[in-house]
Amino acid sequence: MAGVKEELWAGLRAAREANLRKAEGLSEYDLRRPMTASGTNLLGVLKHLGGMECGYLGETFGRDLDRVIPGDEDWEGAADLWARPDESAGFIVDWYREACAHADATIAMLELDAPGWVGHWDEGHQATTLGAMMVRVLGEECRHGGQLDVVRELVDGTGDARDAEKDPEVRRAFVARVQAAADVFGPQQPH
Repeated sequence: MAGVKEELWAGLRAAREANLRKAEGLSEYDLRRPMTASGTNLLGVLKHLGGMECGYLGETFGRDLDRVIPGDEDWEGAADLWARPDESAGFIVDWYREACAHADATIAMLELDAPGWVGHWDEGHQATTLGAMMVRVLGEECRHGGQLDVVRELVDGTGDARDAEKDPEVRRAFVARVQAAADVFGPQQPH
């Protein structure tokens, strides 16, 4: 099982670093402005992911992180999905890194079958293991990483800071090719 743990952990580290790259090189404004109808923004997603790391790979195993980022209790369902004006980008990114380091300490000290408890899950389904939580958090990092990709593209046309170096002509040609393929079918009404 050690190989499985290391593979999951490596995937988790890679997903975290990819997600952090989405926030590189942007202004405070661009990092926090809502780019979708639901208000999705780069800092809010990183803030949310830090909470997932702390909760599922910390609190679940009796390891609370001393520094907690407050949510917005008045806004049901989106408590941690935005950055308050007094939370700078540096503050959110540092906290996310701290949450990930805290999660890594949990992973380092426990085996995959180590028992955990998620208090907010439905009664009878609260028991879990480190392995299950690693899979869950890796899934969250990857799923939200896709959101970060789209939001970054909406902000500045790139997937992350490294994409800005790619040839814009090549990108435009690709988009034109994709549009031409869609145009074969023309705009249609939803079913």
